[in-house]
Amino acid sequence: MQLDFHYYATYCAAYLSGYSHREALDLAYSAQFVDCCTKTFLRSVDATIHAATTQTQAELLDMRTDLIGLQDITRIWASFHFLPRDLYAETPRATKTYKNKYRLICGPNGTLVKDTVELAKGKGIEHAGIAMHVLADTWAHQRFAGTPSLVINNTDKDFVEILPDGSTRPIRFKHAPGASDDLENELFNSTVFNTSEASILNLGHGHAGHLPDYSFIRYKFIPAWDNYRECLKDNPSDYRKAFCQMILAMKYLRGEVDSFETDTYDEDAIKLYEERITEILTKRQLDASEDWKAFAGELSGEDIPEYDTNAYVEEYKTQKDNSFIGRFILAALSQKSMVTNKIYTSKNMLAGFSIDYRSKGFAGIKDYLRLVSESVGLSE
Repeated sequence: MQLDFHYYATYCAAYLSGYSHREALDLAYSAQFVDCCTKTFLRSVDATIHAATTQTQAELLDMRTDLIGLQDITRIWASFHFLPRDLYAETPRATKTYKNKYRLICGPNGTLVKDTVELAKGKGIEHAGIAMHVLADTWAHQRFAGTPSLVINNTDKDFVEILPDGSTRPIRFKHAPGASDDLENELFNSTVFNTSEASILNLGHGHAGHLPDYSFIRYKFIPAWDNYRECLKDNPSDYRKAFCQMILAMKYLRGEVDSFETDTYDEDAIKLYEERITEILTKRQLDASEDWKAFAGELSGEDIPEYDTNAYVEEYKTQKDNSFIGRFILAALSQKSMVTNKIYTSKNMLAGFSIDYRSKGFAGIKDYLRLVSESVGLSE
């Protein structure tokens, strides 16, 4: 997903769940900030780089792809963008190495998404925003894994879009970093094929370009991990479920409902706006920000400011931990720690070691000491 959903649509879902305008803005900001909190940004404000929730292309190109480098990449992308659906999934006739990668495939309604939402309970707006980003991405990024892997993330070159009238037409790909996708000519950017299993070009949905990030598109494609069987991706349906599931999750975080259960959606919350939401989700466009922003204004009667990555930088420089970014950093460390621990305890080393400080004592990166005082599980 991209800014249109993580910021503007998340604001709408937060407001519909009962948050005030100001709370919904801060929550939506936190959700979008997950796509902006890089090591480069954190260094620029003199903050711990271990709280990074994403990586720029330049950072990825500079990453080593040895064991330590791959584990660092996996901790970030599996924790925040490609949350594994089933860490114990079985696949026939597979080596242990393949199974470990297969078990990191992202998908909605897994145990980890429940853990993610429950971890944010009582932790504040910043943590809630991170949880909503992670939850939403389980719908958009399903069938891909947050670890570099040709045998998992590669796709056949044949992609077919299914148009509203049921007809189909082929999707073509190009490799032109920085260039916009061409909807009129069905020409989309993607990473180039690379035969190295651990190449960063084989991370996530790079071979599918930005198709998973557009709410309007329905298409068929062939992922490598499913023995090259054709899969249908229905983004309008998936994004609608993501929106309704976020509303339910945020009602849980607010205390309006007692529990958050997977595969459950707050359909009632959008009944009055069904046509409007469907119109936005199915409109053929690369960026739905203006439409979601207009809908947000209609809901709350308030102006929704454009997203600004640097909005809280000066506050952080003077108030550090007692600031929006400071609280976001703690929440990011907590989320990454929880996911890393779950992967490690499933006997999968792709995200590295994880130590339970409650039984073993502290033996990790000093920045995670903050989690001890906050009574949050330390793992990395």
